[in-house]
Amino acid sequence: MKKGILFTIGCLAIILLSSWGRTGHYIISTNASLSYTSDMEFFVTWASYIADHASDADRRKSEDPNESPKHYIDIDYYYEFVTYGYIPKTLNEAIAAHGSSNVYNWGILPWATMATYDSLVHALTVENWDKAKYFASDLGHYVGDGHMPLHLTKNYDGQLTDNYGIHSRYESTMVNGHESDLWNYSGSSVSRIADVPQYVLDYIYANNKYVDSVLIADNYAKNISSDYSSAEYEDALWNKTKDFTLMLFSNASHSLAELFYTAWLQADDNRTMGISETNEISQKFTLMPVMPNPVSDNCKIFINVHTTDNLQISLYNISGKKLMDIGAGNFAPGWYKFTANVENLPSGMYILRVSGNQYSKTQRIVVQH
Repeated sequence: MKKGILFTIGCLAIILLSSWGRTGHYIISTNASLSYTSDMEFFVTWASYIADHASDADRRKSEDPNESPKHYIDIDYYYEFVTYGYIPKTLNEAIAAHGSSNVYNWGILPWATMATYDSLVHALTVENWDKAKYFASDLGHYVGDGHMPLHLTKNYDGQLTDNYGIHSRYESTMVNGHESDLWNYSGSSVSRIADVPQYVLDYIYANNKYVDSVLIADNYAKNISSDYSSAEYEDALWNKTKDFTLMLFSNASHSLAELFYTAWLQADDNRTMGISETNEISQKFTLMPVMPNPVSDNCKIFINVHTTDNLQISLYNISGKKLMDIGAGNFAPGWYKFTANVENLPSGMYILRVSGNQYSKTQRIVVQH
């Protein structure tokens, strides 16, 4: 019996801590691509993957006991926040001030976000694209959590103010009922973030201010209808929250795009300075994943040259026979885009090779008609 109760409580906790639900996270991660800059076109190829895996972090909670604290922060337990409006900047500082048990019980969302960002930068630096996509997906989830007000308070389900159950009513029931409205976002320009840890903390501070707004809206909607499953209640809740909810979703997508942009620039800096676990080749240029791959007609090739050098870009069959020259010349540092037309090649595996002075990089291309 006791085990059954604990299981039920555990399931309830997972539901309560699943910020925005699958629908909300999918929208936030997808809309982030609307703010990508022209030199982030390679991220476009990951957009579907990042959106499809935006809720993987939620699913891990049932098997990883260390995952749940990463999704929230009961920031009003921190006297520094209540009194001065801030919390310790690093996880170590928070633990030193309040003890490990308290900090993890109160949630570690901002520091989990920062750690995931750092992991993304590292994966991009060493050009481990599979890991980069994995961490980008998780970063999208944690950024989404940081823009859900009820993940930023000890009163996460309204249990302290007679609003019990508002968590799921707001983030899931209402969001699912007004999904079409949440797609109404066209993107906005991004800039490099000067201080990522402070950037994350700042949006958490800002979004915590909407906790009371959600609770006030719930009280208003309950006066319209005490039937929480009714259209009257849901519409009333939406009418009272739609302005800041739309803003939270837009800001989440923009923040995610800005973090992606900054991560790529930081990784590019690392490669240029030789801060990488790869070899000298990564300091010369970066060959991005071909888009699309598999390909039936035209594929795009992006190369970021770090050091001026002569490069030759060619396509070979698996026997090593050169089939076409795609580009050649003395390239100064910067981004370069090439297009290879493979529509006349038989379906199969081919090798793209970028060669410089005494070094080269290769990538497999699958032609599929």
